[in-house]
Amino acid sequence: MDYIIYFIITIGVLVFVHEFGHFAAAKLCKMRADIFAIGFGKRLFGWNKKSGFSFGDLPKDFDGEGHTDYRLCLLPLGGYVKIAGMVDESMDTEFANAEPQPYEFRSKPVWHKIFVIVAGVLMNLFLAWIIFWGANFFHGKQVTKTTTIAFVEQNSPAEKSGFKANDKIISINGVQTENWEEVRAQIFVNTLGENLNFLIERDGHKINLPVLRKGIPEDENERFFLIPQGYRPGISDVLKNSPADKAGLKPGDILLELNNIPLYTSQQTTEIISSNAGIEMPLKILRGKETLTLNVTPGEDKKIGVAIGQVYTGEADFKTYGFFSSFYYGWLDIVRMTELTFNMVGKVFAGDIEFGKAFGGPVKIAQFAAKSADTGIASFLYFLALLSLSLAIINIMPFPVLDGGHLIIIIIEAVMKREIPVKVKIAIQNIGFAVLLLLMAFIIYNDIISL
Repeated sequence: MDYIIYFIITIGVLVFVHEFGHFAAAKLCKMRADIFAIGFGKRLFGWNKKSGFSFGDLPKDFDGEGHTDYRLCLLPLGGYVKIAGMVDESMDTEFANAEPQPYEFRSKPVWHKIFVIVAGVLMNLFLAWIIFWGANFFHGKQVTKTTTIAFVEQNSPAEKSGFKANDKIISINGVQTENWEEVRAQIFVNTLGENLNFLIERDGHKINLPVLRKGIPEDENERFFLIPQGYRPGISDVLKNSPADKAGLKPGDILLELNNIPLYTSQQTTEIISSNAGIEMPLKILRGKETLTLNVTPGEDKKIGVAIGQVYTGEADFKTYGFFSSFYYGWLDIVRMTELTFNMVGKVFAGDIEFGKAFGGPVKIAQFAAKSADTGIASFLYFLALLSLSLAIINIMPFPVLDGGHLIIIIIEAVMKREIPVKVKIAIQNIGFAVLLLLMAFIIYNDIISL
């Protein structure tokens, strides 16, 4: 249910923002917007100024007389604005048999048409920009001032790749790394589909460590690949009357050692607990500035009743930005993410990245939306910004049905100085819609088999 709820919220916000861009632009250019729909297919309910609120479809001969019908439709996978005199997702072509009206899309100058078409993309960009601005202004950015590995788990991908504890990462594929955020970005974002070459410092000597891409986890959130110095598991919640509560553990405690084993990750901690059910173990913790030693005994369910997260205890800088500079850095975030997106698309076409791993459909969106929401509103908004930016980039691509496809048709008509026949436009839309449906089916299939 969490997945469904957050999927609906995410898609609802993104679609509303995008379609509102088209709607507002059409109104500014004095075009009629007959329908503002969230979702596709059958009309569930809606409201317009002429007939008021109603359930189900409107009569086939309904004439809104210029008033917009705001509606919610059955399939929550998008939305649309029906602009009078335009061939779009509704496939309505009745207007083609009548003389062009001054309030119709086809009657307006080229720059009006272009403005209406790109307005949805601009609104998605604006939403992403505002969220990135807010993240910079209100939240800032933590810079983890280390590139040294603290711990390498036995039989982990990191150990199999040749890493050892206390290795200091100097550069990755020739790009120098000054902090752990740069290390993570270079491993999991900037080099997608590529094999990696690490320049590391080990025991005072610099060595090159080649690592195959297949040896790196696809999702770092599932299991840490490399753990930097300063990261420790921390307690975020303690269940009442649980073994942890009886042992004296409190939220905010940082776990240092369990059963005389140094702790670095929540997964490592969980594995030690689950393999020692009913056995009392010494537990060293950091509470504030005080180091304490407690004793804890996991229950028969192999748990002690705590929620464990990762806490950074090392040296860090926290960058904050002013009101106006946050806009600048927010725009830099958009530029950087756009470059990474096109770089990833290029690698997909080059065969370096599998299509199913590069693109996600509704199932993955629901998963990531729920996960980001679980970690707080800031994470959810950041995910929303990334998705909004992706929607803008995809929509502006010159493909039929998408805004970029409509834009190409407008430009061709402007060059030809005459309108492309409606039958041709409908054929283009139908082909594009069919390909898009097949693509969506393939993406959903990949989402499901990757669960």
